[in-house]
Amino acid sequence: MFPGIGGKGVSPKKMKQMMKQMGISIEEIEGVEEVIFRTADREIFFQDASVTVMDAQGNRSYQVVGTAQERGRDISIPDSDVDLVVAQTGSTPQEAKAALKDAGGDLAEAILKLSSG
Repeated sequence: MFPGIGGKGVSPKKMKQMMKQMGISIEEIEGVEEVIFRTADREIFFQDASVTVMDAQGNRSYQVVGTAQERGRDISIPDSDVDLVVAQTGSTPQEAKAALKDAGGDLAEAILKLSSG
């Protein structure tokens, strides 16, 4: 796709110029301390991250390089959710909270679990 690429003498300056002509710019974000990806049940975090932003005609892409570590995520269960599960199932608040944690905070799943058990 790029003539002269493949280990044969394209200088970084020439590469940057070619990318600029195609409307692509790349820059590194300085001073990044931590990057975290959060899902419903876990976090993936990088303490030593290097983050590069590529802007190609208005579309921005981020590249994160570093050592990934994972940790579980303790979900927060609102008291109003516990009260609703208690009202619907007749369970104790402790049972309702445990069912909600097992269900990842999903009210319907917690109610079904307690109702069928």
